[in-house]
Formats: sequence, C-alpha cells, structure tokens
Amino acid sequence: MMELQSAVKEGGDEGVTPKGQKAGMKRRHEEEEEEEEETSPTKKMVTDHSMKVASHYNSLQEVGLAVRSRSRIFFMRNFNNWLKSVLIGEILEQVRAASSQQVSVLDLGCGKGGDLLKWRRGGIDHLVCADIAGVSVEQCRSRYEDMKKKSHVNEKIFSAQFINADCSKEVLSEKLDDPELMFDICSCQFVYHYSFESEQKADMMLRNACERLKPGGYFIGTTPDAFELVKRLEASDSLSFGNEVFKVSFQSKGSYPLFGCQYHFSLHDVVDVPESLVYFPLFQQMARRYNMRLVMKRRFSEYFEEKVKKEHHRSLMMKMMALEPFPCEDGGRLATDSRGEYEHAKELCSRADVRLPLGTLSRSEWEAASIYLVFVFQKMS
Repeated sequence: MMELQSAVKEGGDEGVTPKGQKAGMKRRHEEEEEEEEETSPTKKMVTDHSMKVASHYNSLQEVGLAVRSRSRIFFMRNFNNWLKSVLIGEILEQVRAASSQQVSVLDLGCGKGGDLLKWRRGGIDHLVCADIAGVSVEQCRSRYEDMKKKSHVNEKIFSAQFINADCSKEVLSEKLDDPELMFDICSCQFVYHYSFESEQKADMMLRNACERLKPGGYFIGTTPDAFELVKRLEASDSLSFGNEVFKVSFQSKGSYPLFGCQYHFSLHDVVDVPESLVYFPLFQQMARRYNMRLVMKRRFSEYFEEKVKKEHHRSLMMKMMALEPFPCEDGGRLATDSRGEYEHAKELCSRADVRLPLGTLSRSEWEAASIYLVFVFQKMS
C-alpha cells in the first residue's frame, strides 16, 4: 500500500503528496495515448464571444503523447484528468447501485473527446456528445470510430451521437436521434462557466444539462471557483494575477455582477479565451428550477485530499502520471527549473521518514489547478 506524506502547502491550499511514484516518463498503454487530457478549461462552450471561443478550440492541433509529455503543464493536465476519472467512476457506481440497466450519458461540451475512454471503461450503453466547436466534434467522432475499430472482438462499445450546437442558445433535446431518450448522467467538464455571460444563456445550458435527466440522474462537472478568483484578484496590486503557466485578467475589481462578470484566462499553450464568473449560490438556486439538488461541491484541493486516501484512486493516479516524480532520476529534468517551484518538495525530501522519489506538482501548476471546483447535482424524483 502506497504511503502518503502529510499535507504540502502550495499556493494557499494543502494537498497530500503520495510517495513512491517511479521517476522517468513511462510510455502509457496504447489506450491512454488516445485520451487527450482535455482538462483545465480546454473545453468550449460559450459567451457572446461564441465564435471566438469556437474558433480558438477548432484551431488547436491534435498532438500525440510524445508532444504532450513535453508540455510545461503535463502533470497538471494529468492531475485534472485523474480527478475527472475519479468523479466519473464514482458517479457511474452510484448509477448502477440504483439498478439502472442501460446507462446513457450526455457529454455537454465534449471537445475532441477527451473523456471517451472514461465512458468506455465505465461500460456505458449510449453517449451523446455536444459541443459548439464543429471541428472538435468531428475529431471526437473520429476518435470514437477509431476506438471501435481497435476494440476487441467480444467487447461491446457504446453507441453514440455527435451534435455540433451552441448549447447555451439551442435546445439540445430537439436534436436527439431518439426524442424519447433520457440520461443517467450529464457531464459538463470545464465548460459551464462560458454560459454565465447572461441569465438566458446560463439557464439554457442548465436546461440542456438537466431536463432530460432521469429521476435520480446526475449532473456533474468542473468549473472555476468564483470566490477563489475574486480572492486572488483582490489580493493583487493590479487587475491580473497568475504565474509562469497561467494568467487571469479582469477589467475592474470591487464590483462583480451576477452574470457577465468577464475575465480573460490564458493557460500555457492551451487556452487564451474570455470566461465568466459562476456565482455558485446562484448556480445552485437556478438548478432548483429543474428539480436538481446539490449533492457535493468541493474545491479541487479538497476533493484530491478526500479521494487520494483510497488505494485504488492512488493506483490510478500512478498509472495516469498525475504527479511529477521528485527528485528526478536517471538524468531526467523537472517540468521547470524556475526558482521556488519545488521548495515544498525539497522540504519534504529533507525529512528522515520520506522515501524517494515522491510525487508532487510544481507550485505554478498547483496554483492553476486549485482555481477549480467539482460539483454534483442529482435530479429529485
């Protein structure tokens, strides 16, 4: 059983640092290479800058694991991807525990299909993928077809429908192949905040997420924590904050409207788009219109600390390379050589009871990842 080191203070949050992660960059299983880490806000829904957002994501080039592994935020993206995997896996367990025979899922803001393998491993029966970026939807469809071709003879792969639509403006149920289809889960990963530019758009996105959920079904997702963003802005001497991997810029501070409170987010080599704050108490209140109750809301740091206590989650974390080995071995290089990025890890390494290497994230990556929260709503009967 992998031991756990006590909390590491990074960027104002605490995160448990697992030990014993092997150093070096191991090649993932062939399946893992197909799964692009579309985490952090590398997703696409919409503001009034819909076309700008769609154009940005449509222009992102497909890259393989070898290229992604050289990214400055490789481990952060893997960490976020691990968190999504844990969330999806546990919700699927709850759906099946409720005796659901055929599991149908709506991936609202599917992007290029970064979660296709998660649904495959979860053994679902049907998936509907929707996104505003048409090129991304076609890439998602292509990855799905490739996945089917490479599947084992006796393996059942879920059926799927792919929809190019602005889900903050269009009624998704009108575009379903099966007009009677109901979903067990709607997954909205790093997407919902794009709709919070107006009440009408935020409500339409909620309608698309929730109106076709079965009683007891789940609306799950990840989104920036507005309170954390505002806290960091107010602590800044300017209208922006960030570090070597991300930057958030506002036009003003001191007053934050409930809708349309826009900021610009850029993330190293991945994202450079406008987004809107999601005031979560309002989000929760709006969800009640669709008979949804909040089951869980956790900041990424809190969710990590809770889930990493389970051995199978830690094992998955190792497999997905969700933490960076420290110190490097065999002549390897850390994600960055910037001063102060690994002081927390160095401090742990100095302790006599610590076995090396340990797993960590650079300070900049943790500050970026800890902006986000995870949420779960459930449809009341």
